[in-house]
Amino acid sequence: MYRPNFTITNKILNHIADISASREVILNAPLLPKWEVKLRKEAILKMTHHSTSIEGNRLTMEEVNRLLRGEDIAAWEKDKKEVLGYVKVLEYIDNLGEKCADNITEDIILEIHRLNTRGILTDSEAGHYRKVEVAVVNGLGKVTFQPPEASQVPALMHDFVAWLNSKEAKELYPVLMSGIAHYEFVRIHPFVDGNGRTARALATLILYLRGFDTKRFFALDDYYNEERSRYYAALQTVDQETINISQWLEYFMEGVAVSMGRVKQAILDLSVDLHLKEQRGQIYLNDRQMKILKYLQTNPRITISEIQKMFDKKISRDTANRDLKPLLENKLVKRIGKGRAIYYELV
Repeated sequence: MYRPNFTITNKILNHIADISASREVILNAPLLPKWEVKLRKEAILKMTHHSTSIEGNRLTMEEVNRLLRGEDIAAWEKDKKEVLGYVKVLEYIDNLGEKCADNITEDIILEIHRLNTRGILTDSEAGHYRKVEVAVVNGLGKVTFQPPEASQVPALMHDFVAWLNSKEAKELYPVLMSGIAHYEFVRIHPFVDGNGRTARALATLILYLRGFDTKRFFALDDYYNEERSRYYAALQTVDQETINISQWLEYFMEGVAVSMGRVKQAILDLSVDLHLKEQRGQIYLNDRQMKILKYLQTNPRITISEIQKMFDKKISRDTANRDLKPLLENKLVKRIGKGRAIYYELV
């Protein structure tokens, strides 16, 4: 059976600490269902855009968003099919996560690949292990990685999946297991194309099944797409003789820590103070009202004139007062002073 070769370094431990701290905030933050839906939609958009973009998809985030809303866009058919295929993959693995499937099977991996590449690869290639030799080349056409021979793929995948379902793997920290699976899948390169998207979907599925990303707010791919060259360089740090993946795991864990930190900050921006949890869960605030509360979290007070100027487009005094009204009625903020000296602060 496959056994990963790695060392738990201080960097990995530090990233685990950061990830765990962010996750705690994310899982316990008081959010309206409306805001939870918004964050989930944003995560789907980011995962879809970044995971396809890493491999050269030319659609922008806005074009992906329009495509997901059902709009037709002027773009290459292959790019559109990759994006729509990845959305189907995310729906599929989300359903598996909801069902709390115990094990990851080869059939699940094959289905992820089939959904990823349907209409792009032939029927004999989509959802089927490769029967030809492949090589990973850089932009200059130079071979940077030579995956195992096609004849070895079925046995390698059998051993890999056996490890995924082993007690040893399930005792690992979920993000560590996810990073190991990501690398080993890419190393085997079991398909003629679509290996990267399938690897990242598999890594996300592991987090779902291990109960790590229960709220589905987390996009695994955004950090790796921001510096694509670093992502590929990290994959290539692994010595193919020893297959020691410690450096890769340091990079992978760093990416998760940064991405989780961003989600944590977004949630803190929406959550206001924890002591307002009960009231906050029963009222709807617009974006301007959220910005006012966020400002008051780090500033002692705010005036009407300051509220008018704090947005990209200056708002009227009447609008500022209308925004304040529900905050006052729900005892989120209080009015201090009289006349021109009035200001507002958190309750």
